[in-house]
Amino acid sequence: MAQLFHRSANSISKISLATAVLAAGGLIAFAYTMDRGNYITDVKVVKEQPVPFSHKHHVSDDGIDCRYCHTSVETSGFAGLPATEICMSCHSQIWSNAAILEPVRASYRTGESLEWTRIHDLPDFVYFNHSIHINKGVGCSTCHGRVDQMPLMYKENTLYMNWCINCHRNPEKYVRPRDQVFNMAYEPPANQEELGRQLVEKNHIQSLTDCYTCHR
Repeated sequence: MAQLFHRSANSISKISLATAVLAAGGLIAFAYTMDRGNYITDVKVVKEQPVPFSHKHHVSDDGIDCRYCHTSVETSGFAGLPATEICMSCHSQIWSNAAILEPVRASYRTGESLEWTRIHDLPDFVYFNHSIHINKGVGCSTCHGRVDQMPLMYKENTLYMNWCINCHRNPEKYVRPRDQVFNMAYEPPANQEELGRQLVEKNHIQSLTDCYTCHR
């Protein structure tokens, strides 16, 4: 019986299989990279707002504490967006005629809230409570980054589940004394894990990793 395939078919089949495996691996790597990239996660991406609010100016330059604007962060699940009245408590006296602040003045005159674009917007199926994390010693900058250095607000971390789980599994690596929670410049000390273990015990922090913790 005559040979159906040329001898070179063996080499071609091996090359084809290797190419298919490499292509599949490359496709998986590409998909993983895209899923972790800025296009999907919005990390480092500045979004348009009704007013180009600078945290750097208000926090670093003017020394305004986070809680002055985010009034409910210590007591409720939502950090709270500042009411127009909070903005106007200062801007009725300073920069009161600045064109850039006209949307704020219009909101104050009409009573219609400014429609801010959420930067840290978790899916509806995720339960998150700001007050719990704040009162257990998780600092603002741990999740939100150095907001005090951001001229315009953007997301510092992905907020993906594995990112949250890393902290929940090892809280001693991330917690800080409660009086340092709102200190944006806080740096973990050399003995962070030892200090963290003490804070975990003192603040009754549990390593909660079951699904029900966040998905209720």
